[in-house]
Amino acid sequence: MSCETALANETMYQPGQSLQPTAHIPDLETYKELYKKSIESPGEFWAEFAKEFYWKSPPTGAILDYNFNVKKGSVYVKFMEGATTNICYNLLDRNIQQHDQGDKVAYYWEGNDPNDCSTITYSQLLKQVCKFANVLRSLGVQKGDRVAIYLPMIPELVYAMLACARIGAVHSIVFAGFSSESLCERILDSHCSFLVTADGFYRGEKIINVKQIATEALEKCQDKENFAVKKCVVVQHFGNRTRDNGVRLDSDNLQLPWKPETDMWWHTVMQGADEECEPEWVDSEHPLFILYTSGSTGKPKGVLHTVGGYMIYTAITFRYVFDYHPADVYWCTADIGWITGHSYITYGPLANGATSILFEGVPLYPHVARLWEIIEKYKVTTFYTAPTAIRMLMKFGEEPVKKYNLESLKILGSVGEPINPEAWLWFYNVIGSGRCPIMDTFWQTETGGHVMTPLPAATPLKPGSATFPFFGILPAIVNEHGEELEGEAEGYLVFQQPWPSIMRTVYGDSERYESVYFKKFPGLYVTGDGCRRDRDGYYWITGRIDDMMNVSGHLLSTAEVESALAGHEAVAEVAVVSCSHPVKGEGIYCFVTLKDGRDLTQSVTEELKRHVRQKIGPIATPDFIQNAPGLPKTRSGKIMRRILRRIACNEKDLGDVSTLVDPGVVEILYSQRCQVAA
Repeated sequence: MSCETALANETMYQPGQSLQPTAHIPDLETYKELYKKSIESPGEFWAEFAKEFYWKSPPTGAILDYNFNVKKGSVYVKFMEGATTNICYNLLDRNIQQHDQGDKVAYYWEGNDPNDCSTITYSQLLKQVCKFANVLRSLGVQKGDRVAIYLPMIPELVYAMLACARIGAVHSIVFAGFSSESLCERILDSHCSFLVTADGFYRGEKIINVKQIATEALEKCQDKENFAVKKCVVVQHFGNRTRDNGVRLDSDNLQLPWKPETDMWWHTVMQGADEECEPEWVDSEHPLFILYTSGSTGKPKGVLHTVGGYMIYTAITFRYVFDYHPADVYWCTADIGWITGHSYITYGPLANGATSILFEGVPLYPHVARLWEIIEKYKVTTFYTAPTAIRMLMKFGEEPVKKYNLESLKILGSVGEPINPEAWLWFYNVIGSGRCPIMDTFWQTETGGHVMTPLPAATPLKPGSATFPFFGILPAIVNEHGEELEGEAEGYLVFQQPWPSIMRTVYGDSERYESVYFKKFPGLYVTGDGCRRDRDGYYWITGRIDDMMNVSGHLLSTAEVESALAGHEAVAEVAVVSCSHPVKGEGIYCFVTLKDGRDLTQSVTEELKRHVRQKIGPIATPDFIQNAPGLPKTRSGKIMRRILRRIACNEKDLGDVSTLVDPGVVEILYSQRCQVAA
């Protein structure tokens, strides 16, 4: 056990007493009572919350019905099947009409440039959403059609996704940092008929020509499968900005590719669009969105979420995990291109009528205290960010923080990966001044919402622990044979029953859905994460147990990085593993065997990194590329990645190497390892 783990086990931080008088869950006993009910009577428990929302018609079957056991037939989960509703109506119309929130701020939009900001009320949001929903309908988008959205963090991203939800279309948002290859792959997999993108945007000081990338992706769709989207709507974002010196930026400077037969400007099609749009009333189990997450086989999985269960679960987790109250100003720093942004920037906050920050920029631009400046500017009460961001900002010390007033903060949150105790303590003491509890949330794209998390006024905290399961979540730790381990234990983290927002399938591939999540241990949902439970019953996520890497809170498969590298003409063979990284948590370490006559020079190394960026995106850029004259293989030809991980992490004990065809290759690899990774 490391010193950090020992420290975390021994130190308990009590929940914030100042929060308890008004908290939704004021103490641990209340949590335990509600948790017991949620496990023993889940249908009754969730039906009570469903009453808060508008349903056009009631369910025709059970509140929560499911089969997790592949041996008993197809896996399925159904929540309030037969009931009809519209999630956009519940987020906007319901809050405006029932709770008189038309003039309340839905979003403070903060651009990349600190001087570029705007305020969007609930009424303004509804008006823009309805206008674009009518635009989509006029373009021929129908209920069930898939719409790809490839936008930076601008208001039009929220307008577009909610417009899809309003008319029953299925949005598939692709993070604007992904490459044209990744966008193409996602458009083809879900057969998106329409694309919404932008001309360009600034990310810090860097200009991103997002329209160029989008056009390249559409050309690749044509080349690969002769597939063409019907229309591409382009937001003039870059062309509407001005630089710090007041000089107006021009979209023409980006050299935008333009195809008149498909491309159209957002502002042009929005002119004259009706500001009212009747919602499409859909079944609770109607698809809401597809969001792609990396798979261990290399091909991303299209995780499908449905309307009713996702709406209820994101609303309730947001309310309880962040102890939301109407006067709060909430800020999640994630990008909507990831599940955190879907659930806890758009759907969860809006379902509760919350006021949120929508941030286009990056933490270090134009200065290292940008986040603290924003917290002071908007008097943020709840701040939800990633361990990567915390570790990055820790490097600059406390001085940048001290320049700003952070007294408005009440609750802090962490998401994306397990937070190391050192970062937890800095976050707690320096940003929260020792008075703001940290909600260290564990969940996945597949879960839709938080599944393991503290509650602000109820849960004593241990730095680095996700603490206890949320309502309706029944975890277990099992060994490799699927046998449940009691008490203090470490093994595979699984869940024994569903909750409303669990994914319904992998889009277009139900066989893969069952194989990845339910085949290994029939009757159980397999998270793919390892977990430890301590003597106090606290859960600690120990990391992925498959060939996945958690890089800056983003899940990447070793296989997709290997596939990208293997596609380069100079590469004969490649193996990719994760290594520890002081800021990103995990880094990407590549062992590359080049073809005869090729040397791994600095220029080749940079070329390989560029190749991965082009194929996947900047987030997948390798941290280390090591020349590998050979790779450690068993006699059956299997690459021993276990050994490569130890070499990458500079671990001297490489374990048993007797099964290798050529044990001598290990010594060579170790002697040539990238020293900067040590």
